[in-house]
Amino acid sequence: LWRLGYCARLLKTNHFRTAASNTSFPAVWMLLAQYSGRIPGLSVVLKKNTFFTMPETVEDKANPELYLPHPGVRGMTVLNREAFKRTVVVPALKVKKEIVNSVLKSLKQSVLQRPGLKRVVEDPEDEESRLVILDPHKMPEFSLGESEQQVLKQLNVHPEVSRYNLELTYENFKSEEILRAVLPEGQEVTSGFSRVGHIAHLNLRDHQLPYRHLIGQVIIDKNPGITCVVNKTSIIDSTYRNFEMEVLAGESNLVTKVKENNIAYELDFSKVYWNPRLSTEHSRIVELLKPGDVLFDVFAGIGPFAIPAAKKKCHVFANDLNPESYSWLLHNCKLNKVDTRIKAFNMDGRDFLRGPVREELSKELPLVKEEQKTAFHIVMNLPALALEFLDVFRHLLVGEPRSSAGLPTVHCYGFSKHSNPAKDIQERAEAALGTSLEGRCSTVLVRNVAPSKEMLCISFQIPADVLYKRPCPEG
Repeated sequence: LWRLGYCARLLKTNHFRTAASNTSFPAVWMLLAQYSGRIPGLSVVLKKNTFFTMPETVEDKANPELYLPHPGVRGMTVLNREAFKRTVVVPALKVKKEIVNSVLKSLKQSVLQRPGLKRVVEDPEDEESRLVILDPHKMPEFSLGESEQQVLKQLNVHPEVSRYNLELTYENFKSEEILRAVLPEGQEVTSGFSRVGHIAHLNLRDHQLPYRHLIGQVIIDKNPGITCVVNKTSIIDSTYRNFEMEVLAGESNLVTKVKENNIAYELDFSKVYWNPRLSTEHSRIVELLKPGDVLFDVFAGIGPFAIPAAKKKCHVFANDLNPESYSWLLHNCKLNKVDTRIKAFNMDGRDFLRGPVREELSKELPLVKEEQKTAFHIVMNLPALALEFLDVFRHLLVGEPRSSAGLPTVHCYGFSKHSNPAKDIQERAEAALGTSLEGRCSTVLVRNVAPSKEMLCISFQIPADVLYKRPCPEG
């Protein structure tokens, strides 16, 4: 979870310092905020035997983090929504109800804008009036500026600001604010996740694990449509490209539906690989294809390259070693009505290249003419290992190329931690192929996987002297 995009991000916790207690603390706590140092005049009034149950009243004239949950939630591991309640004192303006809209428009820069909180509330003392809640950050001294007073004078509104006790509940806080309040101070808070249908997928760090079930429930509460939250518990298995996971909250149903580039897929997220961050890359490769082209997808997964290519009327050969991926690939081919255009295989990648791919290329390439418009593409999306498979292309075919135009184009993915990842990927590809690709390849940065770890795609047409083994002349 290293990027912003699809909601994946890490937030630093900058929070009040509080001490854990239930009933024995003094009536007044002096709080510290990391942004502004000691805050003068800030008091927290607690009633006896009210820890985690009753709200506190906070009057704060300068605090930039006024809207924080009750400080007593720090360290909570089992979600108690009631414990987040607190009451804060905010400025309010008494306005006749018939001119409320005019006041809101005129004071839009000063009115409370926080999502989920009402800007206009009933006046308990006057049925004909309403209270317009103002943003305490815009008026720390609870008094209107000269320009606001002039506006109110024109509307015939008395400019006196009163104090209103605003109750904040769990529903009013954002997930980041809740998690910052709960987790230890100074620790990174994960609020981002990958969404796969109804599933939210997290990669929690060790210090977050004691809070994992709470984190999962918060994500369900704050994200409509999410009904299951999982955390990765092991590294990706390079063989089948899946990983062990723990259900943190919600239902344990890991069979889900996703939509990518207007194509629907179904999958069991616990048994196959799916990464929503690759949507743009899938689209980029498919856009290179023309109707009638041939695509060999060596590590096809459930079909994010193969199925859109088949919908584009390409001839597709799709393979995956994982029997579960193969099964879901067949399922999604039928789901998208392209099962007659895709030949699916459940083989090791090397066997697929040396078998069906070699057989098809041996049959089709001799028929290619210089003006031939059909292109052959080979996609190898297994970034942990794919570069190591490139040696298969050495003398894969026997004979002489009929046309350089028909030589297959390879799109091979790899990870790199090198300071110059494009150079690193190219050199590793050259080592596997046994030839230079200088001036004959292009490299695209796909995504940042982790700090100092990039995923790239190198594309090149297989050189004839690599792909073909010339027959020995008869002596």
